[in-house]
This record gives sequence, C-alpha cells and structure tokens, in this order.
Amino acid sequence: MPQLPAPAYPADVRARLDADAKEVIARYPGSRSALLPLLHLVQSEEGYVSRTGMAFCAETLDLTTAEVTAVATFYSMYRRKPSGDYQVGVCTNTLCAVMGGDAIFDTLKEHLGVGNNETTDDGKVTLEHIECNAACDFAPVVMVNWEFFDNQTPESATQLVDDLIAGRTVEPTRGAPICSYKETARILAGFPDERPGAVEATGGAGPASLVGLRLAKGEALPKARVVSPRDGQPKDGQSDAQVHDPSPTERLSSHDAPQQTSASDPEFPAGPAAEEGE
Repeated sequence: MPQLPAPAYPADVRARLDADAKEVIARYPGSRSALLPLLHLVQSEEGYVSRTGMAFCAETLDLTTAEVTAVATFYSMYRRKPSGDYQVGVCTNTLCAVMGGDAIFDTLKEHLGVGNNETTDDGKVTLEHIECNAACDFAPVVMVNWEFFDNQTPESATQLVDDLIAGRTVEPTRGAPICSYKETARILAGFPDERPGAVEATGGAGPASLVGLRLAKGEALPKARVVSPRDGQPKDGQSDAQVHDPSPTERLSSHDAPQQTSASDPEFPAGPAAEEGE
C-alpha cells in the first residue's frame, strides 16, 4: 500500500536543521553534492535516516525523494531504522574471521541476546557484522561508532559492550574517545568535535599500516625481526641469535607458518602433508 507523506519535523527542529544545512551546502559548488553530509545531519537528529529526514534532504537540495532514497539505501553507514547509542561492528571478513572475528560475533550475539543488525532492549547497543574494517593488520577488529578496537578477543569484546551499557568511559585503540552515535553522525556531517582533547586524540594509522608507505618514501626501516618457525628451529642461513623467541604474551603474526588445527577443530586434526597424487 502507498505510504502516507512523511511527517514534518517540529518547527524548532526544522529551524535548527535549516541553519545547519545552509552551512553544509555552502561548502560545495553544487548543492546536490551536499547530500551525503546532509544524510549524516538528519541521522544525528533521530539516530537513523527516517522518511522525514529523506524528505527534508530532497526538499532542501531540490532532489526527488527517489534520488535521496537511492543514496541512503546504498551506503551501509546510513541506518534505515532506529538503532542504539553505540553501533558495535564486528569484522567477519576473511582475516578477522580466521583470527577470531566469528567467535567474537557469536559470543556477542549470545551475550547481548540480539542478532545481526538488532538492538538491545535498553537501546544502548546495536550489533552488526561488517565485511571489512580496513584494519587487517590488527585483526580481529571491532568498531564502536566507527572507532577502532584492535586485536580483540571474545572476552575483551564482551567487557567492551558491558562498559558501554554501564556508561563507563571507553577509549578506542586508535581514535577519539567514544561518543554517542548521534554525536558521531553530526561530526561526519562536517561539524567540529568540540569535546576537549578529542581532535588531538584522533591519532593516525597504526605502525603496521605505515610500513609500506615508509618503504615507498625510501625511508630506512629498523632491522627486520625474524620470527622463528613454530618448531623453534632456525631456518637455513639463520643463526640461533637471529631467531626471535616470542614471549608468552606476544601473538605471532598471521603470516607465520600455519599451526596445527586440532586444538580448534578436533574433527579435522592436521596431519602430515601427503605426497602429490595421494
């Protein structure tokens, strides 16, 4: 059945959004280029992009609601239904998955009592799986309102959501302190983060992400660390002094030689490699 026209914003909300939208549109040579930040702006008002928000964007930018809807439904960063104060996204793409992302996602679903793209009854947390957080060198990665929490485990992720629900201060591994999803949406619309110290805390990419950039610039890198094989024996051409013996708290790189799988999948223990044709 055809839907009724979207309800209008209250007069005070509309006046505030009109003023903010005017500031956003002024940044662009053509008004329709401001659609993405305006969608973030209306999302900061309601926590998602409602029909009222899309109608506002269409009217403000002289677009059709179909044009606005096409954009709002294309990008996953725009929510189409009410969601929580904290968007908790667990990367379940290949590397994060094999490093523990699937286990984290399953643990949080059970712990929070929600499924993918569902929100807890208190309205605090919306859980979702994400295809890629573009932080594979810190896998497995969890994001809260687009801020990174690197090298997570089921236990650390559970503590993270408990802290969010309890209102405790949560600091990401990299990035600004966590704020609500509505506040995050306003920042993404292009308005400054006015919290003391937030801009200075944003930082940048992690060291592992910048190695390639440093090599491209011709910068010298520290002497490469040699990680020993899992059997602890030096490789050909290595002396005992060159072999790095990881500490108990150090996680080896995901690029190391594969481990036996029996500990994680007893039904398919790793055996000796078969000769070709066997």
